Amino acid sequence: MSEKQVPENTRLNEDDTKTDLENNVKLESGDAPKRPDDRIKPDGHEGLRTTRLYKRRWIIVLLFSSYSLCNSFQWIQYGIINNIFMKFYNVSAFTIDWMSMIYMLTYIPFIFPVTWLLDKKGLRVIALVATALNCAGTWIKVASVRPNLFMVTFLGQFSCSLAQVFILGMPSRIASVWFGSHEVSTACSIGVFGNQLGIAIGFLVPPILVPNVDNMDELAHHISIMFYITAGVATFLFILVVFVFQERPKLPPTQAQATARSIPPEQYSYTASIRRLLRNRPFILLIITYGLNVGCFYAVGTLLNRMIIEHYPGEEVNAGRIGLTIVIAGMVGSLICGVWLDKTKTYKQTTLAVYFMSLVGMIVYAATLSLGHLWVVFITAGSLGFFMTGYLPLGFEFAVELTYPESEGTSSGLLNCSAQVFGIIFTICQGKIIDSFGTLAGNIFLCVFLLIGTIITGLIKSDLRRQTANLLAKATAEGQMSGQDYGATALISQPQTPPSQA
Repeated sequence: MSEKQVPENTRLNEDDTKTDLENNVKLESGDAPKRPDDRIKPDGHEGLRTTRLYKRRWIIVLLFSSYSLCNSFQWIQYGIINNIFMKFYNVSAFTIDWMSMIYMLTYIPFIFPVTWLLDKKGLRVIALVATALNCAGTWIKVASVRPNLFMVTFLGQFSCSLAQVFILGMPSRIASVWFGSHEVSTACSIGVFGNQLGIAIGFLVPPILVPNVDNMDELAHHISIMFYITAGVATFLFILVVFVFQERPKLPPTQAQATARSIPPEQYSYTASIRRLLRNRPFILLIITYGLNVGCFYAVGTLLNRMIIEHYPGEEVNAGRIGLTIVIAGMVGSLICGVWLDKTKTYKQTTLAVYFMSLVGMIVYAATLSLGHLWVVFITAGSLGFFMTGYLPLGFEFAVELTYPESEGTSSGLLNCSAQVFGIIFTICQGKIIDSFGTLAGNIFLCVFLLIGTIITGLIKSDLRRQTANLLAKATAEGQMSGQDYGATALISQPQTPPSQA
């Protein structure tokens, strides 16, 4: 063996020394390591590539989380003060609901060209387009603060909703491209964390910045302040992305990612990838269940102001705080689930447990909303958010496991497309049910679909392909380093049982 073999679990940090490398890697000669793409074994089989973790990966995921935050904040900034914007622009409640639903509707037709662009042009181009569209939308809104300019503010919201298409599918892709196999779920959770934090701020800040006053000039002033702050933040993040955001590390972080890189572009077909995904039965079931769960969350978030105001008139600020509680609890749930997955790899079991608890949380929230005690609503809404919002990164990471080596952007895009479709359906239907039969009937409507989603989740076969690929790479490394190449070959030739199957 004339070249340096670096197994997946021997990664290099930027400050590693030559001595560290020699202590961790067996060398049969003093030859310098070849480039990763040149690592071919003498018998014609591809050898293990060098893998490395870069400190820059944390900057990349935090920058992504920041501009995802700025975008998701705007999703709910109209809906959480629905009654105030109705008065200012003199439009109906259903019209203001569309300021949130436009985020869902825009996603559906644009997700396929955007995921194709992600596969062809990579993360940096997608990040630049996302932040540019988000920045443009915020400045359009700044110019819309007059009662007769509702269509202008709607145009600004449309631009921000288009930016969201370039954002939602990126957490799992960034995690796979930049992070090691022992931290991908945590990294994905951090990416989702930014989106959730933006929603949390969207629940909290608008009711504080835009009080419910009758003077239209004063109201316009408050709305203008909110829009200017958002535009300033969006502009700063766009500049940061231009100068800081990087496409991918020079060396791959895992053997699975190295294998994905080795596929020649001419051998990859986006349409063929879509067809393979749509023939993957466990993934199709996950698409349905993810859409049901996240669609319910979108409906609750969009209609939260209407539900709270119906039972607690004049409590716009507390409605925002309840929304904040839902999302903050969900952020904690996301991070806990991400760390748990990295340690246990129990994707199926964790996903099913969190889904079932989302159903329980929705039932408790529906039963206690009308009791007349706001503190009870805070508690039940927080428990609902912990599990329902905490489910988001679980769905992303489970999808990557089920669909490896397909593009993470494509699998995440299909999940989010399902969520947007169900989100629109649930928001419209629950809104109509609330108008006709009250909030309890509307929430029971969502409980029924969460029950269906829980049952379907139990039917998903846990085929963890990415974990299997990493295990095979480790087995190959152990065989090569001990001189027992035949053992690794025998292992690869046998059917492998993925970990944590249920």
